[in-house]
Amino acid sequence: MSEEQKQADNRKRPTTDEFRAFVAQDWAPRSDGRPPLTEAAKRAAVRRATISAEHEGERLVVPAGGLKVRSNDSDYVFRPHSAFAHLTGLGADREPDAVLVLEPLGGPDEQAGHEASLYFRPLASRDSNEFFDDPRYGEFWVGARPSIEDIESELGLAGRHVDQLEDAVGKDAGQLTVRMVRDADRALTAQLDTVRVQGGASEEGLVETDDALAHRLSTLRLVKDDWEIEQMQEAVDATRVGFEAVIGELPGLPERGRGERWVEGTFGLYARHQGNGVGYDSICASGNHANTLHWIKNTGDINSGDLILLDAGVEVDSLFTADITRTLPVSGTFTDTQREIHEAVVAAQAAGIAAVKPGAKFSDVHAAAIRVIAEHLHAWGLLPEGISVEDTLDKDHGQYHRRWMVHGTSHHLGLDVHDCALATREEYMDAELAPGMVLTVEPGLYFKADDLKVPERFRGIGVRLEDDVVVTQDGCRNLSGEWPHSADEIEAWIKDVQAR
Repeated sequence: MSEEQKQADNRKRPTTDEFRAFVAQDWAPRSDGRPPLTEAAKRAAVRRATISAEHEGERLVVPAGGLKVRSNDSDYVFRPHSAFAHLTGLGADREPDAVLVLEPLGGPDEQAGHEASLYFRPLASRDSNEFFDDPRYGEFWVGARPSIEDIESELGLAGRHVDQLEDAVGKDAGQLTVRMVRDADRALTAQLDTVRVQGGASEEGLVETDDALAHRLSTLRLVKDDWEIEQMQEAVDATRVGFEAVIGELPGLPERGRGERWVEGTFGLYARHQGNGVGYDSICASGNHANTLHWIKNTGDINSGDLILLDAGVEVDSLFTADITRTLPVSGTFTDTQREIHEAVVAAQAAGIAAVKPGAKFSDVHAAAIRVIAEHLHAWGLLPEGISVEDTLDKDHGQYHRRWMVHGTSHHLGLDVHDCALATREEYMDAELAPGMVLTVEPGLYFKADDLKVPERFRGIGVRLEDDVVVTQDGCRNLSGEWPHSADEIEAWIKDVQAR
């Protein structure tokens, strides 16, 4: 229990030996069945083998992270660090305080591989103090955790008690390289830094050594295997369920007040039911709020003539997430101006998706989409006088179009909504696309209500269109390709959903 929790913890405790004995008695026997080895764990073992081969003779430490206090004695819902989930196969809310350790089986110069062990807090016996005394971890309060045997059966690696972690990490730390993912658990990092130094490691260079591991575990996710792509398809399909639930609510939103909150809650309900929850804070931006790119306050009313920009994704239990955006007319029908802007974005997205293919650069996707955006802005007369499309696309002396399309068109997607974030520019923006990469394609146009450089009819309209695509051997497959895209398709979609 953290110091913050200890200060706020005023729950009653057993006060007599007699009660302690009483509360430990007469519980039904636990099942002796063990969970089967999961498909996620099988895939994780392959990834561990890749990392093992790259770090022969080194000890690798990957924490899940710990529970975080929301306030007083209440914690946030736990989500494990993505690198931990990727290398263990554990998702959902599992397992707080756990640490994956890859222990080298040979010396620094031997090609002997690693033993994978999960150090975690296993299920305590019912006659232990933890069972009833500990409101943060005790089974009586928060339910049963897996046993060591459960973890070994489910994940196909060795299970160990977390109390043994310090000795395991610090052992011979001066004779071999020990690397750990630092940002997974800052408090544990400080604790294990001390252990490593006491074990003989040099304090200088710890951060650099560790950062190299975090970077590699991030780039390990650049290319997804077939199972991961299936998980992402499931996330996209679940996201559509949430979007259609929102569409069903559109007619009543103008009368509700704080309609953006209603949309957020509706999608969140289906995200939680369909999967683990939302993959990121949903953007439910009506009217001019759509022109604030990261509008997650979702406090606004929704009016009948508005467009609502819904940027949301379901995170499935394996923690892979979708990231989809559609801009919906609340009334069910676009106005002529809304349609004009929307179709410009549709054209830009089509160009971006067409650019997704093996051998193309990641940055080519943005270049293709933004050219179409620039062409429309030029045709509307919004670029400065005398500035051509080529002029504004000039990265050194142009970029006028960015007033209305400020963000990039794509990002990698996977366990994190902005996946592989530690990749360098050379590994990301300047890299070639390869089969198995999953990325978004999401151009937009944003005309703020107080922007005097645009026609009055444009002001207050924001549109974004986003799909999730996987690079294939000969191009790409749009995981959300069956979703409506054009204004006509979206109007028909709304009509169909609301008629069900």
